[in-house]
Amino acid sequence: MTGSDKKPAPAWKRILLIAAGIASVAIGTLGIFIPLLPTTPFLLLAAACFIRSSERFYLRLIRHRYLGTYIRNYREKGGITRRHKITTLALLWITILISAFVFIPLAWLRPVPVLIAIGVTRHILRIPTVE
Repeated sequence: MTGSDKKPAPAWKRILLIAAGIASVAIGTLGIFIPLLPTTPFLLLAAACFIRSSERFYLRLIRHRYLGTYIRNYREKGGITRRHKITTLALLWITILISAFVFIPLAWLRPVPVLIAIGVTRHILRIPTVE
């Protein structure tokens, strides 16, 4: 069966996939600004939802000036850019340290977000760097 022989998905399925794609784009976009929220996995999920439901939304996402680069770099090159890593890690540590020392009143609890940040940093550094 070729791509043109495929039956279109039922309307309810398309609507659910489009809604999931839009929600994933929203969460992925938030992930740019909230360090513990991953950006690339949510944008990849959005692309997967859109490719199964709306070619127009899919093309709009992967051609997007900023969001599309996350998807293209990961799909085509298998990683993220050095700039994205540096930005992510800087925002991660600034946010974690402010949270730990300004908003957590119990001293014994402050190491918890720092330990989480160490784990996230380790994970980000293991992702291949692309240029």
